[in-house]
Amino acid sequence: MSDSISQAFGHPIERAEALAGAEPRDRISLRDYVTQVDIGAFQTERGHRQRLRFNVVVEVQPLADPLNDDVDRILSYDVVTEAIEGELASERLNLLETLAERVASHILAEPQAERVFVRIEKLDRGPGALGVEIMRSRADAQPLAEEEGDLADHAPRIFFLTNCDIASDQLGAVLDRIEATGEPAILCCGPSDLAVPATGSAMVQRRIDLLAIEQNAWVLAARDSRCVVVNSRTELDWAMKHGQISVWAPSKMVLDAVDGPKLGADPQDLALWLAESLGAAQLILPPGRGDAGSGVVPVDRVAFGDAA
Repeated sequence: MSDSISQAFGHPIERAEALAGAEPRDRISLRDYVTQVDIGAFQTERGHRQRLRFNVVVEVQPLADPLNDDVDRILSYDVVTEAIEGELASERLNLLETLAERVASHILAEPQAERVFVRIEKLDRGPGALGVEIMRSRADAQPLAEEEGDLADHAPRIFFLTNCDIASDQLGAVLDRIEATGEPAILCCGPSDLAVPATGSAMVQRRIDLLAIEQNAWVLAARDSRCVVVNSRTELDWAMKHGQISVWAPSKMVLDAVDGPKLGADPQDLALWLAESLGAAQLILPPGRGDAGSGVVPVDRVAFGDAA
């Protein structure tokens, strides 16, 4: 077997050694780290955990001074495993490429790390292992996503609108009052009053129910140009930082969540889940139902028109 083929199919450390430059670097490695996760772009992969195998090599600059057997002076192996576990726990992903980029960026955020090789393989998609391998250096690493704690100063108020609220002639006036506060606001809703198709599959029904909510979200958006429909955490974060009004389309975040709402959760429960996920300052639900919430987010039950 040629050297190039050997490097391609060998452990990433072989590539690291082959690509070593004149300046020596130390390396730490993680071999054959196997875990189970729900991942994949195909519909047949959703809702099914499959095994992933990780092999990672991190190049670090040698220490200029004696190590003195001090663990605080080295890049810990835990950084590598925590990068993997942290990215897997953050959200459900479709692509191994995305996961590899995020793991690499997480590791390269450490000051000692100079270059990283990440190989990820799916072990259950066929008779062999299907995977991706990337090499990234500190210079070309993608920045890490902003931590939730950095958004504490932009905690939104979340309002749940009934269909009567959406159709009300007072909608614009209420939005005026919300906008005047300068605080970020997220509007949630349920489906319209039209009948939603019923199926015998819980997973299929979840998708239909979420799509019905999103249809109504677009109805709300049509009532006022300030109501911008968003479906991702990134868009919500941007809107929160800029004090803008968003209308939540829940499908993407709910279906991609590692620890999402339970099957059959009703629209108000979804709003509560969103509020807790974002660390909202307040969740306003319509009156008339029992108490909701775990105490993580303040929940008030008042009419939408009285909440602004």
